[in-house]
Amino acid sequence: MIMFMAIIIGLFFAMNIGGSGAAASMGIAYGSNVISKWLALLLCSIAVFLGAWLGGGEVVKTIGSGIVPSSTFSTPIALIVLASAASSLFLANIFGIPLSTSEVAVGSVIGAGIVYQSIFISNVLWIMLFWLITPLLAFVIAIIATTFLKSKYIKRVMLAPKAIPFLSVLVIFMGLFEAFSAGMNNVANAIGPLVGSGILSKEFGIFWGGLFVAIGVLLLGRRVLETNGKKITTIKLEEGCVISGTGASIVTVASLFGIPVPLTQITTSSIIGIGFVNHGKAVLKKGIVVQLLTVWIVSPVLSMLLSYTLIQLFIEKNVYPIIVMVSVLISVFGVWFLLKRQKPIIHLEAEKESN
Repeated sequence: MIMFMAIIIGLFFAMNIGGSGAAASMGIAYGSNVISKWLALLLCSIAVFLGAWLGGGEVVKTIGSGIVPSSTFSTPIALIVLASAASSLFLANIFGIPLSTSEVAVGSVIGAGIVYQSIFISNVLWIMLFWLITPLLAFVIAIIATTFLKSKYIKRVMLAPKAIPFLSVLVIFMGLFEAFSAGMNNVANAIGPLVGSGILSKEFGIFWGGLFVAIGVLLLGRRVLETNGKKITTIKLEEGCVISGTGASIVTVASLFGIPVPLTQITTSSIIGIGFVNHGKAVLKKGIVVQLLTVWIVSPVLSMLLSYTLIQLFIEKNVYPIIVMVSVLISVFGVWFLLKRQKPIIHLEAEKESN
């Protein structure tokens, strides 16, 4: 029964990955009216499945046995890890916090590793280094590519009548490349714990995980595609190629090394890089940087705490760490609440003194 529940949660998680992150990869092509919505979803589902099936093995290996030993993943642990990741995303959606699927999955696995003191620290640090470097790399590449596109010769080429059909095909190809890379990297988030626990073999897990990510694109990706398509209508075709190509290239390389990376943050950094070239420092608003850092920190920490708490409570039957954790959370929120109320109080006292 527990094994069946773990598989169901894993495959459901895979569908949501397809419906959110993967479907967004064709947003530029759809938003530019280069391709119809249903054709975009169909091509995306095929690309994401092929990415998972042909290139998802290394990241699955990392999630299943590269962060903690595979022996850590009993069937109940795998169930809790997947449930923690899925619940973290669900809670984040309720509160409007954009979390990274890869970071949430890694955080859940780390939570299990903390309970049993079985974390491969060097591997975790290596993954976190990639999380830090890849958005910065995307930002720099986007700046270089956009600067190149602004050269007089390239501008003349882009204005040629034959350029539009070429760019239209290229932006579709880049979108498919991005979907392929998403399949390579993201299927492990849902399947890794199942493979690590021995519930599914790697080949079997990748096939079914990739299939359900593809199904998620078709069934759940319509709204995400519509939203992303409308948001990016101001992006030129050549800029869209830069965004998709940069993200896909970085994620593909990371996948070959077995590193789960946040595609959303990489894509966002590429967009910021293009905006930096077009609009200068004004695009580097404090709010955007803070949001990226918040997602970078909150994604793994939230799922890690949830995974750790559930394992302590249901597997180890140990309530003491949970009491400590709840106390810390109450203290943190209490301090935050007091600091939030402090400004009006100080302002009121200042008014009294002035009177």
